Amino acid sequence: MKVEPQQLIAFVLDAGLATKDQLDAAQQEANKNGVKVDDVLIEKKIVSEEQLIKLKAYILGIPFVSLEKENIPLEVLQIIPEPIAHKYSIVAFRKTGSELEVAMTDPEDIQTIEFIHKKANLTILPRLTNPQSIAMVLKQYQKSMEEEFSDLFAAKGEGVEENEAGEFASLEGKIISAPKDEEKVDQKPEDLAKAAEDLPVVKIVDSLLRHAITQSASDIHIEPTEKEVIVRYRIDGILHDAMTLPKKLQQGVAARIKVLSNLRLDEHRLPQDGRFKLETTEFKISFRVSIIPVYDGEKIVMRLLREEGHENNLESLGIQSGSLERVMRAIHKPSGMFLVTGPTGSGKTTTLYTAMEILNTAEVNISTIEDPIEYRMPRVNQTQVKPQIGLTFSAGLRALLRQDPNIIMVGEIRDTETASLAVNAALTGHLVLSTLHTNSAAGALPRLIDMGVESFLIASTTNAILAQRLVRKLCPDKEKYRLSKDQVKNLAEIFTIDAILEVMKKEKAIAPNSTWETIDFYKAKPSKESPSGYKGRVGIYEVLEISDAIRDLILKKMPYTEIEKAAKEEGMITMLEDGFIKAAQGYTSLEEILRVTKE
Repeated sequence: MKVEPQQLIAFVLDAGLATKDQLDAAQQEANKNGVKVDDVLIEKKIVSEEQLIKLKAYILGIPFVSLEKENIPLEVLQIIPEPIAHKYSIVAFRKTGSELEVAMTDPEDIQTIEFIHKKANLTILPRLTNPQSIAMVLKQYQKSMEEEFSDLFAAKGEGVEENEAGEFASLEGKIISAPKDEEKVDQKPEDLAKAAEDLPVVKIVDSLLRHAITQSASDIHIEPTEKEVIVRYRIDGILHDAMTLPKKLQQGVAARIKVLSNLRLDEHRLPQDGRFKLETTEFKISFRVSIIPVYDGEKIVMRLLREEGHENNLESLGIQSGSLERVMRAIHKPSGMFLVTGPTGSGKTTTLYTAMEILNTAEVNISTIEDPIEYRMPRVNQTQVKPQIGLTFSAGLRALLRQDPNIIMVGEIRDTETASLAVNAALTGHLVLSTLHTNSAAGALPRLIDMGVESFLIASTTNAILAQRLVRKLCPDKEKYRLSKDQVKNLAEIFTIDAILEVMKKEKAIAPNSTWETIDFYKAKPSKESPSGYKGRVGIYEVLEISDAIRDLILKKMPYTEIEKAAKEEGMITMLEDGFIKAAQGYTSLEEILRVTKE
């Protein structure tokens, strides 16, 4: 089911949708840029996307369907799992006997049709549709979630009300009475265990986990308040309200998560940490669970760790050109330290895992000490920190040095003893990879000195320090604009924009004769599929390579600001400069760069 470009062009011409000159020009541009001719026709607004899809349907003899006003039965909709529907833009909309009609935007996607055929054991009848139809149907998954929760609350006897239209009222606006004093009394462990296995509670927790996975959330926050329980998802670094649960479900939900994580059901006064794993044919995800007592109950935060979700090369993380060369030189040295710095949630561990994947060959022994083990890696010996039995970072690192390692990854340098051991390991012929919590690459140097590491040891062992942040990526359908004189003036009050402009030219992100007023930047364009206009994240980086000149400055105990200045003179691109480059390349927006670098 493939439409050849020349065949499509001939039908577009026959249908009178474009002239021969327009089609020839589109064909030449497609060949020059290595893209499809139909993408050029849509971008140039010669032919609309819907017209092209209808034309392809006619050529292939496949019916075209519009589902924008179609209400699909839940049992039919869920034949195709929501993650598959989202990823491949394919939805089930009608089932007749053993035949299932599916709507899709890509008629060449035979593999997905074959996959659905095997999973559902039904005869698949493909139909072509437009992206708007797919978007409207995908919304029905979310509606089914709300209906599912309403049914579950009703099953628990919560009395979910209906509005005048006969639909369920939003729980977000519903006032739930405060719990009575007797409801605050801790339940017995056996009662909590029973609540954890209560069918509605099990379904509620399963639904919260499933929808967090579907929406690519990195964290789930379950926060008890005086009258309700708020559930929030962190998506692309930003928290969003997902659901409001009745207060009466609080203990049952907490107990269910404790059962899954193998935690104590009767412990409500002390923090607890655990983890569990969810595996299906589509994904394998570990949940890292943290529970802490708060005034109105227990707050639960679950970090979602996609075991196969980390990138396998540094370029795909967003490390480019000179920065990439510096990192590769640092990690391919036989000994020394390579440090990654940044705040919590800035992607430090993912960067280290990616570096380990590059280094992971049969000739080397890689050992790690982590808290927690976020991803499982073949041929890497991974050890989980367990402070309660004395297995701390320092104790684990000391033991690893007796395991004949070539490369050691320490999840985080947190204290003086771990820092001292890591430096000694680097001195004795090991390559040490680790992370630190600092705001910049040069800021790692005073942090190590604060931990009691001598300047001469830092200078002689450190290969490079990488600092990073994560910024949200713009969706492909973004809005181009140029800065006004007032906007350039505002930027000049905050940053040294002349220096940034020179770096952008040097890195060939913009033309040599560009000015701030002639550079194309991009804004987020909200859509039905992505209300924020962003999807996914990319890193911005700075890499401080310890050259001979930088080493001398460290030995002289110069301030880190002087070291940073010298590194810039040697060609280091700062995170801010890397952010402006990525904004000019269309990866992200200036608003995002300002948001994450405002400190």
